Amino acid sequence: MPKFISIKEAVDLIPEGSTIMVGGFVGCGSPLELCKALGLSGKKHFTIIANDGGCGPGYGGPVDDYYGNAWIIANHGADRVIMTHVGILPEIGEQNLKEGTLTVDLIPQGTLAEMVRAGGYGLGGVLTPTGVGTLVEDSPFCLGKQTIDGKDYLLMKPIRADFALIGGTKCDKAGNVWYKGTTRNFNPLMAMAADTVICEPEEIVEVGEIEPENVHVYGICVDYVCK
Repeated sequence: MPKFISIKEAVDLIPEGSTIMVGGFVGCGSPLELCKALGLSGKKHFTIIANDGGCGPGYGGPVDDYYGNAWIIANHGADRVIMTHVGILPEIGEQNLKEGTLTVDLIPQGTLAEMVRAGGYGLGGVLTPTGVGTLVEDSPFCLGKQTIDGKDYLLMKPIRADFALIGGTKCDKAGNVWYKGTTRNFNPLMAMAADTVICEPEEIVEVGEIEPENVHVYGICVDYVCK
């Protein structure tokens, strides 16, 4: 059974320098209040693994606010980001290219998803044709090239994290999580690939209110629930 805690208690659990996966797709399905609180906490030196960096004011988010894990990055909380798209948070480019304070690893979206899945399922890597002949071959996550039946593939490392911060539409008191529509995205994969999983659901319900066939993240994967 997960432990139910406050947002502040969840932030207190995460030490500086942690590797953190953040679920969501441009903030959709992200643990929004947890990202904001962690970003404003002053903690530093994180490695953030996510589809993207969330978004900043005027780039699809609230007019005067950051959205999703943009709170962490904009407040200089990360030393490194491992992502598939960073274009809607200008702070990433500024910290990487102008300030030199942020390392950016760009990985094709489907490849990153499979690397996370491999990390969660204990697999030794992912073979993919995506990125062959491109700069992806020079990524520190690429273990080399394999030729199978005359076709070239890249062998990409599995990836795990110290923490996964996931959102949820509904979470029951046993930690089972259901997602509405596309809010599901990276969340179930990341819940399998981290040592500690913290879920911030929109609604906490009684056990049984989520039908078993609709559970997207099983409670056994969730360590803490905060709201």
